[in-house]
Amino acid sequence: MEIPLLSDIVIILGLAVVVILLFQRFKLPTILGFLATGVIAGPHGLSLITAMHDIEVLAEIGVILLLFIIGMEFSLRSLALIKRTVLLGGTTQVLATIGLVALVMLLLNFNTGEAFFMGFLIALSSTAIVLKLLQDKSEINTPQGRVVLGILIFQDIVVVPMMLLAPLMAGGAEDVGTALLLMALKGAFVIVFVLISARYLVPKLLYAVAKTKSQELFILCIVVICFAVAWLTSSLGLSLALGAFMAGLIISESEYSHQATSNILPFREIFTSFFFVSIGMLLDFTFMLQHLPVILLFTLLTFVLKGFVATLATRLLQYPLRISFLVGLSLFQVGEFAFILSRTGITYGLLSEETYQYFLSVSLLTMAITPFVIGYYHRIASFIEAPFSRKQEQVSLQEHQADAHSDLPALDDHIVIIGYGINGRNVAKAAKHAKIPYVIVELNAVTVKQERKLGEPIVYGDAVHGTILSHVNINKARVVVVAISDPEATKRIIATLREISDKVHIIVRTRFVQEMEENYRIGADEVIPEEFETSIEIFTRVLNKYLMPRDEIENFTDMIRSDNYDMLRSLAGRSNTVSKLGVDLPEIEVASLRVFTDDGSILNKPLIEANVRNRFNITVVAIKREEQTLLDINASTRLQQGDILYVVGKPGDVMRFNNFLKKD
Repeated sequence: MEIPLLSDIVIILGLAVVVILLFQRFKLPTILGFLATGVIAGPHGLSLITAMHDIEVLAEIGVILLLFIIGMEFSLRSLALIKRTVLLGGTTQVLATIGLVALVMLLLNFNTGEAFFMGFLIALSSTAIVLKLLQDKSEINTPQGRVVLGILIFQDIVVVPMMLLAPLMAGGAEDVGTALLLMALKGAFVIVFVLISARYLVPKLLYAVAKTKSQELFILCIVVICFAVAWLTSSLGLSLALGAFMAGLIISESEYSHQATSNILPFREIFTSFFFVSIGMLLDFTFMLQHLPVILLFTLLTFVLKGFVATLATRLLQYPLRISFLVGLSLFQVGEFAFILSRTGITYGLLSEETYQYFLSVSLLTMAITPFVIGYYHRIASFIEAPFSRKQEQVSLQEHQADAHSDLPALDDHIVIIGYGINGRNVAKAAKHAKIPYVIVELNAVTVKQERKLGEPIVYGDAVHGTILSHVNINKARVVVVAISDPEATKRIIATLREISDKVHIIVRTRFVQEMEENYRIGADEVIPEEFETSIEIFTRVLNKYLMPRDEIENFTDMIRSDNYDMLRSLAGRSNTVSKLGVDLPEIEVASLRVFTDDGSILNKPLIEANVRNRFNITVVAIKREEQTLLDINASTRLQQGDILYVVGKPGDVMRFNNFLKKD
């Protein structure tokens, strides 16, 4: 029996493998590969697919699973950490974009509903593409990365009410007031259902399922919850995607959310691939070529408008102009959730076929150029910023440091700490403890305000610019510690420091060892890569457990650091260096064992009578009894039930003695 869908699936996945391999060679996102696959295989391309409706069903499942995962990864607790960025930055970006796009559409003689719905679509950026590119550049934890993440989170949430508003914007309801009331009642019901399920029903159900230790049953239960809630919301006249998002929220509040996410993720990847392929199939490539000048104009307009709004939103968060431009250059594209929302618009007549083709063409073009823009966005931001960087620095100083420097101590022979994250805070604590004068430069205005109230010598500013460094007397500083998460900004800061001072000692924190050579070349005196320092710390503790002498361990770690971590980067050709570690490790274990037994042969008897050393071949070196630690262990020392014994011996003997102490 022939199954038409099976042949279509083979064609789509086989073609996708070839296209994505080609895209990966040019370091283009996988999503663009799926979209290109759809364009090639679709009715406007080579017409390789026959069962279009069945493919759309698979795509709908992909949308459900995509929003289900988003819901599971969404946590109110984690959102609170970046709530200001999410709420202020996200709201500004979305509302301003909707307003400006709607204004343009109204000028083009679209009706109000269509104009604002197009604003909804253009306001959404690509979470999948942007976060993947920032992760590849190791810039998720940079200031621009955190702002981008916050705004994208807001966009992912706001798409849900956008879906609810679409039917009303279409004017399908005669009585708008009644429709709004009915929607509010449905929404209230769904929210109550989610709260009750998240608090009482689902945790108990998942606990009962988890107790069975059946992975199959757990996966089945998660999938049932996802599709059951999606079916419920669909029955109420709401969208399947909304139900999937709510189902994810229900599970996100349980302790099983991480396991559920890992189980569902493979299914999501497969089905969402069909979603992006189906979007590509809808693009009429002939239409795109025929209207290319207009499409390129709208693409440029989208780039400028969205980039400007995202830049403005970041400035409202009180970030410097350079960071604001980086955020604007990250969020200019139209994202995958806009495609999901566009289908709602088609259903309710908010998008005509021609408008939809324009939207698809512009969206795909903006997504296609995103990797190239983000790849060079530091250079682009610097170029845009250059004409008014000095003015911007002066404004920043006037706004945030008008009274700051009057509170700073006299700065001479001091430490300048750039960045007040975990590393910067630890350096400041150490400097304060050692009574070494220091000053902190930080570009998060909220952090500066909070820390100044606590008495920290901290100033607001972007250390990339020499103006800020001059204000903290960089010429009189002995040491500068660059402790930020932005590798590109780190290089620019080092270069600026060296332009101002040749004598200051620059210590740089990096995440990866491959960044070391460039930082040294620019002018850093010391570069400390986190990944290898972590490895050294772990291995130091391992060697301690093997009882290697501390001087040997210290010599070994000093040797690694003196070679700029070459040993850890490659062991090839370095056997002589590594062989220095090849000392004889003693077959000895140091362990702490609790006395549970009530055996009278060792309890309350002097150790010489209990004969522990000869019976078990171990030596008791210390005893912890209640709040006291007994170090003077001799032949008359007596063991008591509940004691914690610190013993030395061979691993097998220690294990045998431990088993004896556990006996009733």
